[in-house]
Amino acid sequence: MTPHFDYTSMGFITFDALCRPVTHIPPGGGTFFVEELTLAVSGAAGSAVIVAAKHGLRARAVGGVGHDDMGDWVLMKLAGFGIDTSLMQRCEGYTTSSSLVTTRPDGARPALHKRGATDGFFIADNQIDDLLNTRILHVGGVGLMNRMDAGRTEEIMAEAQRRGVITTLDVFASTADDLPKVARLLPHTDYFLPSEEEAQALSGLTDHRDLAKFLLDRGAGCVILTLGADGAFYRHRDGTEFHSPAFQVEVTCTCGCGDCFNGGFATGLIKGLSAVEALQVAQASSAQNATGLGSQAGVRDYSTTQAFIRTTPIRAPGRSLVSASI
Repeated sequence: MTPHFDYTSMGFITFDALCRPVTHIPPGGGTFFVEELTLAVSGAAGSAVIVAAKHGLRARAVGGVGHDDMGDWVLMKLAGFGIDTSLMQRCEGYTTSSSLVTTRPDGARPALHKRGATDGFFIADNQIDDLLNTRILHVGGVGLMNRMDAGRTEEIMAEAQRRGVITTLDVFASTADDLPKVARLLPHTDYFLPSEEEAQALSGLTDHRDLAKFLLDRGAGCVILTLGADGAFYRHRDGTEFHSPAFQVEVTCTCGCGDCFNGGFATGLIKGLSAVEALQVAQASSAQNATGLGSQAGVRDYSTTQAFIRTTPIRAPGRSLVSASI
């Protein structure tokens, strides 16, 4: 039987308020004027699922929101993109996970975050069959899901692999303290997609090959390190490895770029693309995101992403990396 969903994204889903450009916070009770201010659904699960939906995938969001205006807005926006929200939960005693993002002129995005219902949602035994009625299960935000991180995520990912569901995993601002939580999930992870900085924090290593090996040795099927302006590094346990260059764009805001990368990579998997081609879609999703304010703002649809790939110059990496033959 064909799964009902192509892509189910579970975990960190947040309400963001973003403004730019911000160089510093006004002193005292002062006011500075900004050029742009917007709202967005973001987070390691939220941005990814919206990109997948924009690319035409049958997409589902799974996570928690509070009984508040931010939660109302998040659910409304997700539904507006055609995303299934039947497994989104209103968590008693929690507010919606929310951020204030102060985007710098260079696209950097210092943020103030209020932890919330991402810590409170939980998938019960009688929901697992429904949850795993999907081709890909993405888990985004390990370390921010207090109830799920205690063991339920591991159980779900193990069952997903047993059923032949592709599993992808991302983290959020990981530290060395998060390694035990992540390490429990890696044997059940087909694709682990951390940023280079997150992988360095988890492992204490620096070289991208060493980082990938460290994570593969702990059970991941494939490690894809996002390298910012230097693109991405792919290493599979079968020995395949290559570098995928980034695209050259005028950066507005980098908020959510890695999460949009994840949604783009899933798009490539669902459409049956090669690993190299899937990473191109991932890179294009990330790059388009960087051209607008707020996660996924620059991503429109799959045909536009393909046109972007054909017409946008690539950026030469600032260091020696393995090249892909494209």
